[in-house]
Amino acid sequence: MDRPDVPDALRRLLARTHDVEEALARRLHLGSTDVVALQHLVDHPEAGPADLARLLHIRTASATALVDRLQDAGHVRRAPHPTDGRRVVLALTDSARAEVGAALAPLLARIGEVVGGFDADEQRAITRFLTAVTTAMADFAQAPPAPPR
Repeated sequence: MDRPDVPDALRRLLARTHDVEEALARRLHLGSTDVVALQHLVDHPEAGPADLARLLHIRTASATALVDRLQDAGHVRRAPHPTDGRRVVLALTDSARAEVGAALAPLLARIGEVVGGFDADEQRAITRFLTAVTTAMADFAQAPPAPPR
């Protein structure tokens, strides 16, 4: 049997991430940056506007405008930080969660079908692989750049 080309398959998978973000943005009638912002808020539930700016690599003023846009659309609400009264956290609204869930439902169903085609041992191996790759990618993203030559 030919050896599987895991790096190429992974490269193709990662290339589709942008396509999925764009498709989700179209389905939600949002910009792609708005969709990425919503994803960050899922992963960082205590993020405020300045945190979002850092995560998106945009200016704080741009993040504030983005948050205003998402709030006006009913996707995000500002709330007091649970322990720091000077800060504001951004929370996804229930309606945003429902809209995103509905928009992603066909993709998630298809992925569920794919996963269901693997037995439990294969699923554990896939999970270990994806977890290790995710860690490698996070480490790469956090590492300082090499000095110029």
